[in-house]
Amino acid sequence: MKILFTFPGQGTQRPGMLHDLPAGSDVLSQARQVLGDEVDALDTPEALKHTRAVQLALLIAGVGWARELERRGVVPDMTCGLSIGAFPAAVIAGALRFDDALRLVALRGDLMEQAYPHGYGLTAIMGLALEQVEPLLEAGTYIANLNAERQIVIAGSDEQMARVAQKALERGASKAHRLAVSVPSHCALLDEPACRLQAAFEGVELARPRSEYLSGSSARVIWQPERIAADLALNMSRTVRWHEAMAAAEERDVGLAIEMPPGGVLTCLTRQAVTRAESLSLERSGVDVVLHMAGKLRA
Repeated sequence: MKILFTFPGQGTQRPGMLHDLPAGSDVLSQARQVLGDEVDALDTPEALKHTRAVQLALLIAGVGWARELERRGVVPDMTCGLSIGAFPAAVIAGALRFDDALRLVALRGDLMEQAYPHGYGLTAIMGLALEQVEPLLEAGTYIANLNAERQIVIAGSDEQMARVAQKALERGASKAHRLAVSVPSHCALLDEPACRLQAAFEGVELARPRSEYLSGSSARVIWQPERIAADLALNMSRTVRWHEAMAAAEERDVGLAIEMPPGGVLTCLTRQAVTRAESLSLERSGVDVVLHMAGKLRA
């Protein structure tokens, strides 16, 4: 059976997250060669108020921890990331160079934040299915993430999302939670910055991945470099289909899904989508447990 590495999106970040990277990792020094001294402050509370810093920190953390597992003998057969998590997924799959990913993610964060500097974001609605949430949407609000059968994320302005969330609670939602994301991701509001990022990919050469790259947007494995580039560039304006992606991973014989730090949100969501595969958060379970589970799978 296969091993899947998953990489989280915005909302999982926390101050100091890059100070917890594996001992001996050179990922920060490599990032410093591209970004300069900016790297040293990316995970400060002040920096993490900005989309650029959040996305760069998640990229660096994901690559650093995935490389550590590879160094210790756990090599993924498949990778998948939620939103910004698609970039470290592409790096670890061998499709995108880390230095190119750093430049592209810095641009991605800037484009998204400049498009909507304040007053917009994402709200997660728990306890209602898609067909129950869709009729509650107002003009200018969108379905952003299908994280689980009953966890739907909407995008839009703070005022509009608050009204939709209130209606959802009145109709039986168990919770409506404004996420720590300052842009209205994964909807048509980001079509223009997505096109600008796609243009930047024209100067970047991607390779055919050495492991399966599973898109969190289409829930399909992509092998062609040009299609991976399009998936990465446009995913900021496309609906996340995490539940479908994890079901597809299990259909492709994934037996163990390992979530890279920070956090364990994807592990909880993955467990709702798979019935046979094990799902672990590296941060919450620890390296030793992950090594043990991977060893059992490969035995």
